[in-house]
Amino acid sequence: MRWKGRRQSDNIEDRRGSSGRGFAVGGRGGGGLIRLLPLAIRFFGIKGTLLLVLGVGAYFYFSGGELGDLLGGTPVSHIETTSSSGEGGEIRQSAEEAELMEFVSVVLADTELTWQNLLAQAGKTYKEPRLVVYRGMINSACGMGQAAMGPFYCPGDHKVYLDLSFFDELRSRYGVPGDFAQAYVIAHEIGHHVQTLFGISARVMKAKQGRSKAEANKLSVLQELQADCFAGIWGHHADSNRQLLEKGDIEEGLKAASAIGDDRLQQQSQGYIIPESFTHGTSAQRVHWFRTGLASGDVSSCNTFDANRL
Repeated sequence: MRWKGRRQSDNIEDRRGSSGRGFAVGGRGGGGLIRLLPLAIRFFGIKGTLLLVLGVGAYFYFSGGELGDLLGGTPVSHIETTSSSGEGGEIRQSAEEAELMEFVSVVLADTELTWQNLLAQAGKTYKEPRLVVYRGMINSACGMGQAAMGPFYCPGDHKVYLDLSFFDELRSRYGVPGDFAQAYVIAHEIGHHVQTLFGISARVMKAKQGRSKAEANKLSVLQELQADCFAGIWGHHADSNRQLLEKGDIEEGLKAASAIGDDRLQQQSQGYIIPESFTHGTSAQRVHWFRTGLASGDVSSCNTFDANRL
C-alpha cells in the first residue's frame, strides 16, 4: 500500500501505557494499606483480608487508579515514547511498532474520508469512531477485552479496540502477511461502526431475541459478511480515488478474508466443522462479500440480509 506520508487520524487513543501496569511496594515509606495489614488480619483473618485487598485492587484497576498508590508504593512506569492520548502516561515501543501505529492511523483516516463522502451523498453525517490501541487487556463499554479475542468493535462507546500483536498473529498463525491484509482487518471493524450508524446492529440484536442459538448465529454471520463487504467498499474507494493500493494488495486482502473463515478455523483447531456454530461465515463467503464491496464500492451491493446466496 502507498500509505506513507498521508494524513493521520486524530481519533486514535493510545492506551498501550495503561495495559499491564505494575507497582513496587515500599516506596514513599511504605504507607497506605500496608501499615493497616496487621490490624486487618486481626479483625478479618487472613482469608478476609485477602478478599478485601483483592476487592479494593479490582476497584482501582477498573476505575483507572494505581494499586501502587493504594499500597503506598511507587508505580512502575514503562517509559520511552510518549502516548498520543495522554492516557496511561508514557510507553515503550520499538521503531517497528511506531511505524505500525502510523500505519493504523493513516488507514483509519482513509476510512473516515471514504465514509464521510458516502454518507454525505446519502444526506447523512458520518460520526467518526475512535480506535483504541492497547496491550494485553482493556476495559470497554462492552466489557473486558483481551488480545486473544482479536480486534473488536464496541457499539456501546463507538470504539474499535486493537492490540497490535494481532498483526503478528495474522502473519505467523494464519499465514497472511502484508499491509493491505492488516488494513482489511481495520476496515472490517469500521464496517461494524457503519452498521451501528445505519441502525443495522440494533435491528440484528433485537431480531436475535427469543431465537435459538443456531438462528442467532445465522444473523451474526449476515452481519459479519456485510462488514466484510463494507471493508471492500473502503478498499474500492481507497484505490479508485486515492490510489493507495499496489500490485498484490487485493490478493493479500482476499487471502486474509479466507484465512479467518469459520470453516477453516474450526478445521484447523478441532479437525471438523460445525456449520450451525458459525458466527462469521465460511472462507468462501467472506471472500465473496469482500470482493463484492471491492468491485462495486456501493453500499446497496452489501445487503447480505436479503441476498439469494451468501
